[in-house]
Amino acid sequence: MSDPTYTPPKIWSFDAENGGKFANINRPTAGARFDKTLPRGKHPFQLHSMATPNGVKVSVMFEELLEAGISAAEYDAYPINIGDGDQFGSGFVDINPNSKIPALIDTTTTPETRIFESGSILIYLAEKFEAFIPKDPAGRTECMNWLFWQMGSAPFLGGGFGHFYAYAPEKYQYPIDRYAMEVKRQLDVLDKQLANNKYIAGDDYTIADMAIWPWYGALVRNVVYQAAEFLQTHEYTHVVRWANDIAARPAVKRGLMVNRTWGEPDEQVPERHSPADFEGKI
Repeated sequence: MSDPTYTPPKIWSFDAENGGKFANINRPTAGARFDKTLPRGKHPFQLHSMATPNGVKVSVMFEELLEAGISAAEYDAYPINIGDGDQFGSGFVDINPNSKIPALIDTTTTPETRIFESGSILIYLAEKFEAFIPKDPAGRTECMNWLFWQMGSAPFLGGGFGHFYAYAPEKYQYPIDRYAMEVKRQLDVLDKQLANNKYIAGDDYTIADMAIWPWYGALVRNVVYQAAEFLQTHEYTHVVRWANDIAARPAVKRGLMVNRTWGEPDEQVPERHSPADFEGKI
């Protein structure tokens, strides 16, 4: 057990024994740890990701673009197993020096364009295809407000609440209480916004919804951290309504399967290369 009277030393030092669930991969350094060339498919976009909340944002975006009839958004998707440390291979680090999924290559530009960080990828694709982002300045600004709200808020949910509630090697009341309070406040922010809006940024489904739903929609639907009862997420009725509406979208159902390597076989499409990959799935 950790010492509850722990006093930080004058100079911090790395302790590989004290990293919790991800101790085998976490290090205080950046850069490639081994050489590995990434696979390459035939489509314009090459996605290297995993079906975590951040990864799902992008696979859902691609499937929504294709559902909207934008064939130029065809993509190949390859899994990056972050538990095994795939994100530290040289090919992946060349796309994202921060070694986080998702990472994307647009092969239609000269030179090819690398895009990393899920929010950046969503904006890039929305602007490239003029889809799922409002064209008028006021609407676009509201969409971006909420997109960046997610970027600033989700670390409290994932790295804060999720880590200490689900992944930390030991349970401590103070951090769980601290982050549970903040997550409930965030849910209340969303609930108040959705009380008067069909979607996060207004009447239209946008990249703001695609960014927020994989985190907060999954939370209230008890998909991440299995903490719905603990947080009493059913009380946020407008968030629950919105979360279920988006979950019913065909493109979202497909996007959830992409780069998924766990769960039932009919929920998984570890590699995605064409719409045929979804045949026979849920």
